Amino acid sequence: MQALDHKPLFRKLVVITALMFGFGYALVPLYDVFCEITGLNGKTSDVAATADKAVTDTKRLITIEFLAKPDPKMPWLFKPEMRQIQVHPGEIKVVHYEAENPTASLMVAQAVPSVAPGQAALYFNKMECFCFQRQTLKAGEKILMPLQFYVDPALPERFSTITLSYTMYDVTQHSPAAQGAAVYKTGK
Repeated sequence: MQALDHKPLFRKLVVITALMFGFGYALVPLYDVFCEITGLNGKTSDVAATADKAVTDTKRLITIEFLAKPDPKMPWLFKPEMRQIQVHPGEIKVVHYEAENPTASLMVAQAVPSVAPGQAALYFNKMECFCFQRQTLKAGEKILMPLQFYVDPALPERFSTITLSYTMYDVTQHSPAAQGAAVYKTGK
């Protein structure tokens, strides 16, 4: 009997495995681009919007709901100053979120926003937002963080409520601001 040559099959399997790994690696940036183009998944821009010369639509009122939560691994207290507000499309508003570091150490955090329904994210414009940069709080420090925004008057009529939700993540270990300082450790 003659021995079977498995080298061609092995090469094909290695190539397929490499292609699958590459595709999996490329999914995250592709997904981000897809969400940015379509407005799905409620991703908002991480760049400050400018106030267009759009006329305020005083005939419409949009309810904006504000939600906030720290990541379960993060000990900060984090909440919106108000739960909801009504705005006219094109009208510029400022609201605040409260953050408090109850630990005995300096911590650095980053807020990540999400808008629901996801398609409305294309029309929710942040002019100033605490989510644009990391927040550094000393032990026991409490701050008010501003969010200045407007809803584009081109928002389709089917949207009457937009929910803006932030999740606050601990980025202390990845921050130069915390280097050399005593930092909070999660124990993991």
